Amino acid sequence: MRKLVLLAAVAVFAIPAISSAEDKLTTAGITVGTLGNPFFVPLIKGAEDGLQAKSPDAKITVVGADYDLNKQASQIESFIAGGSQIVMINAVDAVAVKPFVEKAKAAGAIVAAMDVSAAGSNLTVMTNNVQAGELACTDLAERLKGKGDVVIINGPPISSIMDRVKGCKQAFEKYPDIKILSDNQDGKASREGGLAVMQALLTRFEKIDAVFGANDPTAIGADLAAKQLNRSEMIIAGVDGSPDIVASLKSGNSLIVSSSSQDPYGMAKKAAELAVDLLNGKQPENEVTLLDTTLVTKDNVNEYVGWDAQR
Repeated sequence: MRKLVLLAAVAVFAIPAISSAEDKLTTAGITVGTLGNPFFVPLIKGAEDGLQAKSPDAKITVVGADYDLNKQASQIESFIAGGSQIVMINAVDAVAVKPFVEKAKAAGAIVAAMDVSAAGSNLTVMTNNVQAGELACTDLAERLKGKGDVVIINGPPISSIMDRVKGCKQAFEKYPDIKILSDNQDGKASREGGLAVMQALLTRFEKIDAVFGANDPTAIGADLAAKQLNRSEMIIAGVDGSPDIVASLKSGNSLIVSSSSQDPYGMAKKAAELAVDLLNGKQPENEVTLLDTTLVTKDNVNEYVGWDAQR
């Protein structure tokens, strides 16, 4: 797990010149990786609720970047031109987005990263994704009794995906009889991407004992591919704890056995509240806030509260 270094507040949480204790939020922008992933529905709702809690009339613009850095850069520039005081960002590239984050800050906006990090942002709230990957893959390894051939379906170059894969690999490394057959194929964090990558992997490898999908849509796509090719020798895990994964775990005819849960609504609401506080001069206690995850399995899915109950 990476160390979170708390830098001097004056350096990390510099307050834009436009802010004062009397500020009231009037305009904000939200840009997320894609509007096509169900995960972003509660994430966006949480951000909106957090932003409008004290400023119900604030104008909030919500856009999806389709995992396209150039598109997200243009969206941030549009927010700047529109006078957004706060920019909520779910970065499509944690590092490459930095110049545009800095541009927004230079224009006087607070930039809050949610779900994934964004270099240069004022603050970040996200799941402990290393923990999420480690939990899911430890569970897979234990179900395999410490031995087998596994694949990791990767995703876009965003911090959440990279950290999950890191945690997964750390888990598998503890089991010398587990062999990772593939870990660099991009499932594009989507059902369609997971399906396509898994089809190729199933054609390439005669036996796959377990699959880790970097998020739930990827895991569901892998499950669909296995069914299409009549392969049932494997178990599959994901990350999100989404309604779709809950349905799969309850169905009885899915290869999916677990998913590390997230709270997208609570995560984004917390990030938005911290951003509003910062706009009004209140410093966050930490630059990065990590939220713990729990593993949802076929055994405990009926006790899992799920995303809807988290709102």
